[in-house]
Amino acid sequence: MAATDAPSLGPGALRLDERAEAARIAIWMRDALSRRLHRRGLVVAISGGIDSSVCAALAVHALGSAKVYGLLMPERDSSGFSTQRGVLLAQHLGIAHEVMDIAPALEALGCYRQRDEAIRRVFPAYGEGWRNKIVISGGLAGGINHFRLVVSEPDGSLHEQRLPLREYLQIVAATNFKQRVRKTMDYFHADRLNYAVVGTPNRLEYDQGFFVKVGDGAADIKPIAHLYKTQVYAMARALGLPQPICDAVPTTDTYTLPQGQDEFYFALPYAQMDLALWALNQGAPAAALGAALACGEARAIRIYADIEAKRRAAAYLHAAAETLLEPSAR
Repeated sequence: MAATDAPSLGPGALRLDERAEAARIAIWMRDALSRRLHRRGLVVAISGGIDSSVCAALAVHALGSAKVYGLLMPERDSSGFSTQRGVLLAQHLGIAHEVMDIAPALEALGCYRQRDEAIRRVFPAYGEGWRNKIVISGGLAGGINHFRLVVSEPDGSLHEQRLPLREYLQIVAATNFKQRVRKTMDYFHADRLNYAVVGTPNRLEYDQGFFVKVGDGAADIKPIAHLYKTQVYAMARALGLPQPICDAVPTTDTYTLPQGQDEFYFALPYAQMDLALWALNQGAPAAALGAALACGEARAIRIYADIEAKRRAAAYLHAAAETLLEPSAR
């Protein structure tokens, strides 16, 4: 692309007519339910975060509050603030909802035990009162992405060490129980009510594979998968959602230590990651992105490479099951 043809990476790059877009999404949702899904309402798992909140609000905008059912499913490691914001949202939207603690189910499945066993192989002293999280490293420095385990003793002392592959896989497999148990409950209520299940990934998460297969990645309809995170925040404000939700900082709400999504997966704050993904999608040269982010062309090249690497990894998450059916018969 010639320099004169390069898209502008200024503040308006991700600008959206939120009201027009909400109306377009509402028409699409109603059409999907009536013509293709043949369901009479929507179930939304509400985490208290911006994405699920906007999805619930868009569902109400499309169908009315009587045809939207909200589920709040905290567990042992959830922040209390997430449930508070989720209840606030449900009350604000006027939707039927319930709060279900899934910790007993996770305990029975071995979620916490399997996670802690893997952690103790890295930090043998890890035990009661300790906290943990995983952080990503390497990709934007020009290396291969890898993960580091951070633990905190009860007195607040922090320890960090690179995670061996075996322990990383076990910790992630154990914590993925959380998303999969929640999705099981989504579909129970969807079947009970003859509703469809709403998936809540934004464009960053959908494109980069920041979801669990047969977990939060499973859904019948994904109304914000085309919207960048910045646009989701703008949509929340346009829909008049409560201020604590509009101000919510993106977190995983999965590990016991505070953990931003940029720490765990994206490696950049969401506004920068939005712009980087948009720039790549628009064919903007790395030099233009480097100038827009004030990080230089070399780092922008690494950012683009990191996005492409995550896309390759995400292909498995998006893929349907392999069969011997001919394409025309699928």
